[in-house]
Amino acid sequence: MSPVIEEHARARLITDGPLTRPVPVDLRYDPADERRTVHIGLPDGTDWAFGRDLLERGLRTPIERGAVRVWPCGRTQLIVELHSTDGVEVFQFEIRTLIRFLARTRTQTPTASPDADRTPQPPSRTTRPDTPSRTARTDTSRTTHPDKSAQQEEGATQERGAQPAHG
Repeated sequence: MSPVIEEHARARLITDGPLTRPVPVDLRYDPADERRTVHIGLPDGTDWAFGRDLLERGLRTPIERGAVRVWPCGRTQLIVELHSTDGVEVFQFEIRTLIRFLARTRTQTPTASPDADRTPQPPSRTTRPDTPSRTARTDTSRTTHPDKSAQQEEGATQERGAQPAHG
């Protein structure tokens, strides 16, 4: 059984107003699920699931599938636009975060998967039941090698007054 890949990331929620705001998101890939499906978990408990290829292609060129649109924004950003009956949410991601996550998902996917010739599932939106507090979760999927961005993220967490998770 392959481990679930989960990465806690930050995106910027783009609004109609002049300001954007950072929001925590969870990127998740479970090789036991639909082999080419990734999940983006939003802070409100909504989980969007769609083909990994949508993110991969969106890094290079605009692409749309169902209720999800993805396109590059300059060299360092990626825009993900999610449409639902509640409205539209637009998020801006650092491309390097998504590239790192997608590279990790490829290491967990067999080269000749049984669903390699299947058409990808359309995007879906669900609500996660009782999402626990972000500070109560631990991320066992991160590498143990400290890097500058992890140290900066940790410092930003402490600046906001959040307590580190102990487990």
